[in-house]
Amino acid sequence: MKHGKRYQSAVALLEPQKTYSVDEAIEKLKAGATSSFDETAELSVNLGIKASSVIVRGTCALPHGTGKTIRILAFAKGANVSEAEAAGADYVGGDDLAEKIRDGWLDFDKVVATPDMMSVVGKLGKILGPRGLMPSPKSGTVTKDIGSVIADLKKGLVEFRSDRHGIIHTIFGKASFEASALKENLISMIRSIVEHQPEEGIKGRFIKKVTIASTMGPGIVLDPSEVTEIAEQVN
Repeated sequence: MKHGKRYQSAVALLEPQKTYSVDEAIEKLKAGATSSFDETAELSVNLGIKASSVIVRGTCALPHGTGKTIRILAFAKGANVSEAEAAGADYVGGDDLAEKIRDGWLDFDKVVATPDMMSVVGKLGKILGPRGLMPSPKSGTVTKDIGSVIADLKKGLVEFRSDRHGIIHTIFGKASFEASALKENLISMIRSIVEHQPEEGIKGRFIKKVTIASTMGPGIVLDPSEVTEIAEQVN
């Protein structure tokens, strides 16, 4: 794959095969994010798990948010409708929203639902599932406390899930964030992943490799010893 001049300039900031401290890595990420738009700070974590049988998933409330405006669709009825609206949901409804989705409408970023609405939401699995939009009790997006979850999502609650290769791809802010804010977000995300470490199905070290990058930039590998220190601080 041929990369443009911006990417090559960002690569030139890195030393081949070198791993970087969190502070150094974030400095390199910010320096290499020279696109005309505010690039997202992305995180990839290679896990030592049996990916064919183990999934690591959860949520992380980033201290400084994601820098993105999240459009939230809430499936609710009764008193939960006003609660969802008050918490900032962009769309609230039931069968009416389900019908729009079946007709091809997908102008939202997150879906939450109360348990009593899952009979409606469950029928949308083939549409929402492949797009990572299906609400789930494990991710906290199927909940009786819908107002609280919506408020957290608006502030910067991020869901993560390992893929079939045992890798978690997620975000931890924007390149325009102050370096200190990106560092706090990154550390919070790593710790959240460690907190969701499974009891079985681990092969060797749980976290094998951590890489960060801006949207258009190259991967920057974190020093494994510092990652271990961060992971060990989880109670």
